[in-house]
Amino acid sequence: MLAYDLLALGAAGCWAMGSVMSVTPSRHLGAFAFTRWRMAMVAVMLWSVVAVTGSWRGFETSYFGAMAVSGLVGIFIGDTALFSAMNRLGPRRAGVLFATHAAFSAALGFWLFTERMSLQAFVGAVLTLAGVMTAMALGRHKDENHAWEADQGHVGLGVALALLAALCQAVGSLTAKPVMVLGVDPVMASAVRVTVATVAHGVLLMSGFRAARASTAPTWRVLVQTGLNGFVAMGVGMTLVLLALEKGDIGMVAILSSVSPILVLPLLWFQLKRAPAPGAWLGALMTVVGTGLLLWR
Repeated sequence: MLAYDLLALGAAGCWAMGSVMSVTPSRHLGAFAFTRWRMAMVAVMLWSVVAVTGSWRGFETSYFGAMAVSGLVGIFIGDTALFSAMNRLGPRRAGVLFATHAAFSAALGFWLFTERMSLQAFVGAVLTLAGVMTAMALGRHKDENHAWEADQGHVGLGVALALLAALCQAVGSLTAKPVMVLGVDPVMASAVRVTVATVAHGVLLMSGFRAARASTAPTWRVLVQTGLNGFVAMGVGMTLVLLALEKGDIGMVAILSSVSPILVLPLLWFQLKRAPAPGAWLGALMTVVGTGLLLWR
């Protein structure tokens, strides 16, 4: 199982880089326009790979339904809610709330797939989640005044959106799991999920929904940042998660991929030119110990 665990950790690294890279273009375009541009670019990337490799040939028509639902819930609703929360709360606080998707996934995996953990794995999971929460909740200096830590809008709505994103992430993985265990090509599966979400965003825009319009007209710089973010976080990160779901338990994959907020800390350190607060180091240590217990379970 170690290989699938490492895939989940790789996805966490991609999501951490993506969350930091997304702050500027997401606030420039708005959550809806940012996710729409991002998904459209990623869809082109993924379908290009599918066309070259011919992986579409092994994708049965019966798989489309599950992947479409997974894309609608996990990407269309989940990603839009996450970036809406991030625009209001910043990447650190949105990250700690989004990390609850691991708990949602573990509970759903236990309920629907009767997934079980050994005592060592359970202790590791608790330490990992507690470490993520501790690091992100206590990771801010009291005198921090960077724009990424400032509230932008209603805080309560930001919290609700982050929790909605976490639940959608869990449900999206749960829906994709039965198809992925059949050995479906992850790039093709990702292409279907992203395309369905992109179409849904297009329909929302054409319906006249005001929030779907870009807050500010996109610039070439913002579009390049958006495309790079999509390649790293969705193109690579999402494909790694689907690969991990082929053999890994939903709960375990979610727990290991939830360490992305910890990986955000050194990136924020680089960006803010200031070391994280002591609470962040304590949480990071707990997460490292918990992840170690999970990897060597």
